Amino acid sequence: MQFKAITFLIILFSLTSSAQDSKVFGVLREALSNDPLELVTIYIEGTTDAVYSDANGYYSINVPSKKEFNLIFSRLGFKKTTYHFEDLQKGDNHQINIFLAPEDSKYEVIITESRVADVGMIRENIDELKLLPITSGNFESVLPSIALGTSSGTGGELSSQYNVRGGNYDENMVYINDFEVYRPQLIQNSEQEGLSFPNPDLIKNLSFSSGGFEPKYGDKMSSVLDIQYKRPTDWKSSVSLSMLGINAHTEASVKAGKNKWNKLNILAGLRYKDNRYLLSSQNKKGEYQPTFIDFQTYLTYNITKDIQIAYLGNYNSNVFRLIPLSSQEVTGTINTAIRFTTYFEGNEIDKFNNGLNGIALNYVPDRKKNPLYLKLMGSSYIGYEKQNFDIIGQYRLSQIETDFGKDNSGKEIQLLGVGTQHKYTRDLLYSQIFNIKHLGGIEFGKTSPEGIESSHFLQWGIEMQSLSFIDKINEWERLDSMDYSLPYTDSVVSLSFVLKSKNELTKENYSAFLSDTYYRKTEKFELKSTGGVRMTYVSYNNEFLFSPRVQVSVKPLKWKKDIALKIAGGIYYQPAFYKEHRQPDGVLNMDLKSQRSYHILGGLSYDFYWRKISDKKMRLITELYYKKLENMVSYDYDNVRIVYSGLNNSSGYIAGIDLRINGEFVPDAESWINISVMQAREKLNGIQHKKWADTILVNTEYVPLPTDRLVNVAFFFQDYLKNNKNFKVHFILNVGTGLPFGFKDDNTEIRNNFRFSPYRRVDVGFSYLIWDKERKSSNPLHPLRFCNNAWVSFEIFNILGINNQSSVNWVRTITGGHYAIKNTLTSRRLNLRFKIDF
Repeated sequence: MQFKAITFLIILFSLTSSAQDSKVFGVLREALSNDPLELVTIYIEGTTDAVYSDANGYYSINVPSKKEFNLIFSRLGFKKTTYHFEDLQKGDNHQINIFLAPEDSKYEVIITESRVADVGMIRENIDELKLLPITSGNFESVLPSIALGTSSGTGGELSSQYNVRGGNYDENMVYINDFEVYRPQLIQNSEQEGLSFPNPDLIKNLSFSSGGFEPKYGDKMSSVLDIQYKRPTDWKSSVSLSMLGINAHTEASVKAGKNKWNKLNILAGLRYKDNRYLLSSQNKKGEYQPTFIDFQTYLTYNITKDIQIAYLGNYNSNVFRLIPLSSQEVTGTINTAIRFTTYFEGNEIDKFNNGLNGIALNYVPDRKKNPLYLKLMGSSYIGYEKQNFDIIGQYRLSQIETDFGKDNSGKEIQLLGVGTQHKYTRDLLYSQIFNIKHLGGIEFGKTSPEGIESSHFLQWGIEMQSLSFIDKINEWERLDSMDYSLPYTDSVVSLSFVLKSKNELTKENYSAFLSDTYYRKTEKFELKSTGGVRMTYVSYNNEFLFSPRVQVSVKPLKWKKDIALKIAGGIYYQPAFYKEHRQPDGVLNMDLKSQRSYHILGGLSYDFYWRKISDKKMRLITELYYKKLENMVSYDYDNVRIVYSGLNNSSGYIAGIDLRINGEFVPDAESWINISVMQAREKLNGIQHKKWADTILVNTEYVPLPTDRLVNVAFFFQDYLKNNKNFKVHFILNVGTGLPFGFKDDNTEIRNNFRFSPYRRVDVGFSYLIWDKERKSSNPLHPLRFCNNAWVSFEIFNILGINNQSSVNWVRTITGGHYAIKNTLTSRRLNLRFKIDF
């Protein structure tokens, strides 16, 4: 009853409030002399309101937020310049500096954007990324190339999971137009992963924070991916076909009322993925039948000139079927090689279905009338996950001859063991999540007679979340080695693992935040700082969380170098979602406390010219960070599934440095280089950890976290033929040191003492623009004349053919020996893709 009353008050409050606009400002200069340009007219296309640059070339203009418009820069004798904006965030102070070129000169207009507005965030437009050769078909696969401190998880190229600065995937938040989105919980291996929520065809732009983010973002410890979907202005569509599936999208803006502002904006996307072609390149052979389907729509309607309603809908169905036949893995060294051969019986059928519905109400009047804005949002998420498999594997473990000079090279020379592994699973998880959220803000500021600008943007929000879960587990495993069941109990046939449980959990979380963004610009510097607090009440354990956060960015204007400095920090909590509650015996721990992480980071953004490579500016971003971890719930990986201990039994730290360089290494083709160095350590409470030093065990205080990747390098490069820009090349390289792992049954004292092989992968794509609308006049009968653009792409996945590891399978013998047999990912594959834009 109390929940409904608060909701009703928020609705009334929202409907009687309003929103504020944004501001664009900057300095205009003459391209030849670098002198300030006075009396340049700046106006929004289609309006009569205009401002003029002053004697120092400075200008400032109020512009609408959450709308698409063109900003015009015009002065007699200079080339007219247009800058296109789409959906500026409320209260943004966006700096655009322009070097205007004389009309009769050969120079081009140069536009640069300020970095001071990007406190703690990396912002990107994804147009450059749509032709990339992505194996998984999911947008998250490009994040290691563009986001600081981000690497792929254990699932590699098949998975949409990613780790950020030593955190696991469950520590990341994803927002679509302010709606938080969720993912299935039961997925055990990357083969089962289908299509993630973000649809690349619908994305307009994104922001990504690798830590130290603002109070307006929720209670997670690692990162925020904040995606904005498009708000269409006219009709566009696209269709993409490849050997891995089909994507299609459409967008339109139609008049839906008697007034000019009564517009219905429609955005919809459909994706179908079938990656059996990829999965067939794995060492595990069988009949793969994956069927992944995703449909999304984002609708906005202007009820009046000031009131807008928006709807986000999604239905996602991922079905994975497998009848395994056989697999063969070879591991070891050049002197000793072990071959593990398995023949299977049985099948696997997994279903991961989920849907999200969200509605938002915005009131956006003229800023001059009211600088206050409010937004009301509600969403529901339902997930139905079912995992069924009953598979018997009969294996043979043997040593093979490695001497190529012998006749029996590659053949078995010693039998190490034979046995049977029988896995049975019937798991079900039903999830239901409801959210009601209110966001608000108000801006106030001034400009002094000396030209010093200062402003405050006060933001607040309140959110109520209800979570319900029904969880049924029925799993067992039987191991047989040399005709003996393991564990061996004389005449009794024993199961090596049994887990049966049924749990139901309902809980609520209540959160609120308050923050102030202060902006100040003088002749000497430009400053932006955001400070505030986020407060959360967790109902299941009566826990109250207080999370202060701060970000400060300053750009000296008198320095010869174009550098912006930043520092950020705060206390970040993560209440348990569901899996964290579940202990190894299936019992839920309802006394679990929220995990806690202290963030401190500092860095810089440096825009510079690298004349030997490009005439346009490059950007260097680097950050140093340290995170202290407390009340952590320890976990291990079972392929891509995170298996929690269900206890607050761990503490630790993560420290590292990230470096990113991006720019046009070749004209009109953006490229990125990301380098990360990190150390992630933990210690389990009450455990004296040990590690191997040569052949002896020694005590150690800390052991590696399961996400500890010392070095990660991600490189995305674009190029084209010198005399034909229609032929492009896309090159993606990912290299990372191996992740740690330990014994499956005992990974406590000697914890995570082993490492996977380094992850190394190169994907290459060749794209050719076979048609664009500019050719229509010269070739009016072309078969593709009905479309705007048509691309054909030839892609080579894993061009080096390296079999990267995703996990290990521990094989035991009757004598107690253990063998870690690697499970590998996909091998080299070719793909053909055809994309049409209408």
